[in-house]
Amino acid sequence: MGAVDAGTAVVVDAGAPRVADSRTPPVAVVGAGAVGCYYGAMLARAGVAVTLVGRPAHVEAMRRLGLRLSSAAFDEVIAVQASTDIAAAAGAELVLVCVKSTDTEATAAALAPHLRPGACVLSLQNGVDNAARLQSVLGVAVAPAVVYVASEMAGPGHVRHLGRGELVIPADLGDAGAPSALRCADLVALFGRAGVPVEPSDNVGGALWAKLVLNCGYNALSAITDVPYGRLVTLPGIAQTLRNAVLECLAVADVLHVTIPGDVFAAVERIAHTMPGQVSSTCQDLRRGKPTEIDHLNGFVARQGERLGVATPVNQALHALVKALEARARA
Repeated sequence: MGAVDAGTAVVVDAGAPRVADSRTPPVAVVGAGAVGCYYGAMLARAGVAVTLVGRPAHVEAMRRLGLRLSSAAFDEVIAVQASTDIAAAAGAELVLVCVKSTDTEATAAALAPHLRPGACVLSLQNGVDNAARLQSVLGVAVAPAVVYVASEMAGPGHVRHLGRGELVIPADLGDAGAPSALRCADLVALFGRAGVPVEPSDNVGGALWAKLVLNCGYNALSAITDVPYGRLVTLPGIAQTLRNAVLECLAVADVLHVTIPGDVFAAVERIAHTMPGQVSSTCQDLRRGKPTEIDHLNGFVARQGERLGVATPVNQALHALVKALEARARA
């Protein structure tokens, strides 16, 4: 792997150098973890000026060596701007918020003084309520995006892509009266240029719930067993446990009058086939001794079920078990 000239956005081992295109909107990625680094790397690889805001270890590595993106198709080092200071997001026309759900309000409060007027803010986070939580603190419209990507941090400044990568965004993003200057079509074109499929949807709320259902089925079970999805579904009793967790989620969604698009159980089955080597983000957090997002996944469904009078014993149990593993990791 060669070195990176940090001044000209050169992509190493990828043929002709790529220089940031001044015609594309500058992008800030707040939360340079596995998801943020993947999308930031893909955009930067396509010539978009990208600034990643993250933790010191990753930032130091990206500043010194560039951001390495490893996938089945390529393994490249890409020059990006990186900072531990959220003020580096100032001036960005597109801000991708990729922090954990537990950090949503604190991140919004830190971002607010630096947010460019008219900037488009997208929440690329797990859970169904992060965009609303960001919006309540920022005081500007925030659009939810549904993220389907298997990725993990392989080391400081090194993200590994394991599968998929598509986004679902609101079809009416940037319509007349909205504060963002970027419209849905602009983002479809921007990400499409970077090789990231984007699907506009008139039912992003339902799509977020579809993703929540998948997360509630897989995340906790992958974390508790510490195995990837492909192997997980072959373990005795796991397939039925996963199905029961999903059925509880659907029961809660039904009482909330949420319309979940597509065939949910086909989507559940597809995850194990399209991401067989992936362990959940919850599993990755436990391995690193970090807090998980389980309160905003199975915990969220359990709280809604209790509020609405819908029984959710499987989601309650999965939530409790992951919290117990969190406590053990802290100890």
